[in-house]
Amino acid sequence: MKAQVLREESGPDGLELVDVDDPRPGPGQYLVDIKACGVCFPDVLMSHGKYQMRPPLPFTPGTEVAGVVREAPEGGQYRVGDKVLVFAGIGGFSEQMVAVPEQMLPQPEGLSFAEGAAMGINFQTAIFALKLRAHTAPGEVVGVLGAAGGVGAASIRVAKAMGAKVIAIVHRTGAEQMLRDAGADEVVQLTEGWGEKVKDLSDGGVDVMIDPVGGEVFDDALRTVAPDGRYVVIGFAAGGIPTVKLNRVLFRNIDIVGAAWGEYIRTHPGVPAMLHDELTEMIADGLRPPVDTTYPLAELPQALRDLEGGKVFGKAVVVVAD
Repeated sequence: MKAQVLREESGPDGLELVDVDDPRPGPGQYLVDIKACGVCFPDVLMSHGKYQMRPPLPFTPGTEVAGVVREAPEGGQYRVGDKVLVFAGIGGFSEQMVAVPEQMLPQPEGLSFAEGAAMGINFQTAIFALKLRAHTAPGEVVGVLGAAGGVGAASIRVAKAMGAKVIAIVHRTGAEQMLRDAGADEVVQLTEGWGEKVKDLSDGGVDVMIDPVGGEVFDDALRTVAPDGRYVVIGFAAGGIPTVKLNRVLFRNIDIVGAAWGEYIRTHPGVPAMLHDELTEMIADGLRPPVDTTYPLAELPQALRDLEGGKVFGKAVVVVAD
């Protein structure tokens, strides 16, 4: 079979599309024909050797898999022909992979394989942050930093499905229509005075701020949170890890909470399935994971370069097979 193999940790250029041995499932394992695999920032970091999980070389990256069960163990939860999503960790940018039941979830009805792959980590992270960590309620105002990125675009859709008003906050230009199509009620560009504009649009401050960005924007973003509000730290895509002036937290009675989905599920393995059930209900009500850009398997290195260079709005997916 064909697979993208990382030969050296030199970034996307370290990948090579090669023929590898077909995988063989062991007892209790499934063989999955991969149809699509989402492109996410951990894939970029892995290619540079900068992610917390650092598999020995050579290996095939790829985490967010959508595919079809080709071989199944007798009496297993899934059958041959079932459409499934796989949180693979690695191995997704190939034609086949072996998976265990704990990695797998049923693909919601009505989604294409590309849309299934686009659900992946971004939507799990978004609903984890908004529901379990921020306890977002209908009618609240949610601000989303990094709104044109994968987590940001997913957070907009999930927040709207939860009945919130959403203010998308974005640095990149040219994304406003995409953000409004995603469900954003307001779009604010990260230019001088953006914080005051957010407060004006939210009648004094947002109830929840979703932050996958970090960096220099943190201080100004914290000022836009209303009393009793929640500031949810998801990541540090901007590179810098900010520090907190606790007087702002104390005197305005706001919460700063972390939302590290990957770390949380290590000790709460049932959470992805629970969140998936809620996402499936949202999809039945009309939510659709965005697929903004697609690439063939051979062009994975370019997909990672585009994501790293800020050229991908929303979600990119590698389409492996029809």
